[in-house]
Amino acid sequence: MKQFGLIGYPLSHSFSKKYFTEKLKKLGLTDHRYELFPLESIEDLPQLIADNPNLVGLNVTIPYKESVIPFLSVLDETAKVVGAVNTIVIISNPSPLRGTPPTLEGEFKLIGYNTDVIGFSQSIKPLLHPQHERALILGTGGAAKAVAHVLKGLGIQYYFVSREKKNLPNCLTYAELNQAVFNTCKMVINTTPLGMYPNIDDAPALPYEFFTAEHLAYDLVYNPTDTRFMQLAAQQGAHAVNGLNMLYSQAEAAWKIWNKD
Repeated sequence: MKQFGLIGYPLSHSFSKKYFTEKLKKLGLTDHRYELFPLESIEDLPQLIADNPNLVGLNVTIPYKESVIPFLSVLDETAKVVGAVNTIVIISNPSPLRGTPPTLEGEFKLIGYNTDVIGFSQSIKPLLHPQHERALILGTGGAAKAVAHVLKGLGIQYYFVSREKKNLPNCLTYAELNQAVFNTCKMVINTTPLGMYPNIDDAPALPYEFFTAEHLAYDLVYNPTDTRFMQLAAQQGAHAVNGLNMLYSQAEAAWKIWNKD
């Protein structure tokens, strides 16, 4: 039996189990399973792995893409540069000290990867137009860092947006967003969980009246498929897109990592 899963909290919004369960069925892998593991604290990760000896791979979602890093043995180069992890490979390395509680250091080697970079890159490129030379990234967490990494590689200038000033380059607060900013930044990317199921009426606190037909409003949230952020931007003529294609792309990249030799 090979087991895979998703850690985060909460996980009621996630399509990952459905996606991978259908994939495993299509591949005829009856000895493989994909489960959801809602962890109230990332400190529970070692016990989760100890309790599930068949685990060979994990996806990581909000809010643990950064806080999981101290539990990992190795980071691949992309995850190291981004500073966030959304995919883990678990290699069993039995300790010679039988009868002692398993620890991540003693019995398992955990390798961290970031496939959000692949997923966002593949999903955003077909949507870009010449006016999308500057972007606002809503949020400053692990997903925001992956988005920033992709935009930097594409030569797109970006600004992080947070409720409070952060010690980050080019960081704005929501209160600083005005028409001049929106006239300059024709791409707005939501990396926060605002609007995610079940809180579907929530949306980032933006001056939506400044969106135009030249704007791209990209929401990493994919459940619901039409978020409040997308609706409000689209009402002003913006092209609004959810993160479902990103989910599929990053999931396929994770699958390849879990199954490489």
